[in-house]
Amino acid sequence: MFSIFNKTWLALAALLLPGLAVASTAAVAGEATRLDLTNSGIGFFAIIIFVFAYALVIGEEFLHLRKSKPVIIAAGLIWGTIGWVYTQHGMPHMAEAAVRHNLLEYAELMLFLLVAMTYINAMEERQVFDALRSWLIAKGFGFRKLFWLTGVLAFFISPVADNLTTALLMCAVVLAVGGSNTKFVTLACINIVVGANAGGAFSPFGDITTLMVWQKGMVSFGTFFALFIPSVVNFVVPAAIMHFAVPNEQPDASGETAVMFRGAKRIIALFLLTIITAVSFHNFLGLPPVIGMLTGLGYLQFFGFFLKKTHHRCVAERSGNEVHEGQIGDLVAFDVFKKVARAEWDTLFFFYGVVLCVGGLGFLGYLSLVSEIMYTEWGATNANIAVGVLSAIVDNIPVMFAVLTMEPHMSLGQWLLVTMTAGVGGSLLSIGSAAGVALMGQAQGKYTFFGHLKWTPVIALGYAASIAVHMWVNESYFS
Repeated sequence: MFSIFNKTWLALAALLLPGLAVASTAAVAGEATRLDLTNSGIGFFAIIIFVFAYALVIGEEFLHLRKSKPVIIAAGLIWGTIGWVYTQHGMPHMAEAAVRHNLLEYAELMLFLLVAMTYINAMEERQVFDALRSWLIAKGFGFRKLFWLTGVLAFFISPVADNLTTALLMCAVVLAVGGSNTKFVTLACINIVVGANAGGAFSPFGDITTLMVWQKGMVSFGTFFALFIPSVVNFVVPAAIMHFAVPNEQPDASGETAVMFRGAKRIIALFLLTIITAVSFHNFLGLPPVIGMLTGLGYLQFFGFFLKKTHHRCVAERSGNEVHEGQIGDLVAFDVFKKVARAEWDTLFFFYGVVLCVGGLGFLGYLSLVSEIMYTEWGATNANIAVGVLSAIVDNIPVMFAVLTMEPHMSLGQWLLVTMTAGVGGSLLSIGSAAGVALMGQAQGKYTFFGHLKWTPVIALGYAASIAVHMWVNESYFS
């Protein structure tokens, strides 16, 4: 029998990762016959393998080792061990069914991300962000105003889109405006991650975790907006403190006005239409959002074909500069995938590794152990606050799914609390949310794990303040 200390350590260790894959392993494999390996050498081996791999991920900045490599190896070792154990017990198909389910979860995530990245790169190729940078400089906005502008936009766009897509979009603006000013880019990216996660917490479709809570019927659509004020507090408190560290300077003016290439505005419109399609497919048709995103990729591909066929109508789009044949109106997707191939694929394969690792640890039985410890021994309030802290180490999705799977008896106020903490807790560390992980790839070398960690105490202050405000303004929901 484990001591309380050992149980707590295992609970933390089993959740030390982001991903989607803990979802309904029991439904796939059959809860009654699945082996409980939490108190076995196999289970301990899986945890050790993952912790070691994740330590390499955290040390990426110093080791210069791509974060995808250790978790891919860890996923293979964990599932290879599971497959061996279940084969020895005459149940190889059970492990196979579980890992196929995890692969399906990853495929949805990867394709969703790929479409979002493709649109971001398409807009970059059409000089959307260069034009925005020129406009912002022409307006005379300094770094501090730009810091607030991108953060506020992230907060208010995230509830409509998702926090990941919003963060990618705002980060592209920051990189275009900030240039070589690493300090500004770092602080602005942190602010974007906090703003996007906080903005997604009060909307039913602003984050995957809020979608899960809504679809499960724990919180009604309109009740989510009770989290608006606490979410504002969560964003504003750290932003107000970081404001004084932002360089009080103007962006370097290049002296050249950037003009968007032909089709840029229509690509922006198609991106918005893609987001609407994804949300509509999920909310009204009951289909995975990725189906709507892939449909939106088709919009972009057809428009790229149109640009290619009509490029002969194009004239020089920048005064005094000649546009080379084929530059305007080339098939956007092919150019985009060449750009995505270097940095973003590391992020996508990182998600593969952690999704499979989470699935393996959940399949071994640690999910049930964690749920029992948190809601039976700690109590609802402490457990829900801990969910947010765990979301800084883990991604919020497996933690929230663990809560929904156990379905503890809680008041509506507690369900709102865990919804908020799971959404904003990931801001405490750069690896705690999909937005943070994606920005580490997009702003590689400028926005890093340790650059974010330096400001974790300030973000934690906003986290604590948002909890206090929620328990005050939404007191009636706790009865």
